[in-house]
Amino acid sequence: MDVLCNHGGYIVHALNANVYGNGNQTVVLAHGLGSDQTVWHYLIPYMVCYFKVVVYDLVFSANVDPNLYNQTKYSNFNGYADDLICLLDELNVKNTIYVGHSMSAMIGCVASIKRPELFQQLVLLSGSPRYLNGKGYNGGFERPQLNQVFKEIDEDFPNWVKSIAPTAVGVNSTTAIAKFERSLGRMKPRIALSVAKTVFLSDLRRILPRVSVPSFIIQSEKDYVVPKSIAFYIKRNLGGPAKVKILKTEGHFPQLTAYPMLQKVLKQVLHIKQVQ
Repeated sequence: MDVLCNHGGYIVHALNANVYGNGNQTVVLAHGLGSDQTVWHYLIPYMVCYFKVVVYDLVFSANVDPNLYNQTKYSNFNGYADDLICLLDELNVKNTIYVGHSMSAMIGCVASIKRPELFQQLVLLSGSPRYLNGKGYNGGFERPQLNQVFKEIDEDFPNWVKSIAPTAVGVNSTTAIAKFERSLGRMKPRIALSVAKTVFLSDLRRILPRVSVPSFIIQSEKDYVVPKSIAFYIKRNLGGPAKVKILKTEGHFPQLTAYPMLQKVLKQVLHIKQVQ
């Protein structure tokens, strides 16, 4: 039996779900590997003016009881998608606008295939269906590179955190780097290694044609983690209507380092009309 979904209301508490604002339309903000719901703190005050906003911590976050992380359940994206579905059911929301960052972009895709009625639109921010290069496919990484990453996480997690944070953030923002370094560094090393393997060795390309919910793909011009070409690959392969917006910025965390730019794009995507 799924511990998180086996009795009413528990998942909302376990994943520290917070609901802000009281708009008629619900926006869900889901973070990626190594961060937590605070990664959205620049966007939330803007979004709550127009929407009900749901944020939560994924199960691997340091804010969640580590005993809830089940390596078998979370060895692929289905476990995370089931958590998301269960959370939305507990909150009794449907037809949401789902903004998924990094690995959560694909979690949203998987969840939308299982329960399309829960999603009106997917906003896929800095997401990728596969990080490994393959024949005719530029995922951004070769297998030896990833093996080295796993080795560093396993052997000296604090040092790996210090080295990867500035690279992933991608711009010289001491605030953003410190924020990501702190949330990543608080993870249990064994959990971090398990999640990193699940994410970086995943291949979700085959599910894209089954995603029927309209999608909007947002990607930085230059991102160490996800090549720009991935945004167009996703668009070509999704089963539903999709658009792409490339942000004229660098790094994997535009919600921390280019949030005014991201806010502007979301305003267009979500058809927000400013109240005069």
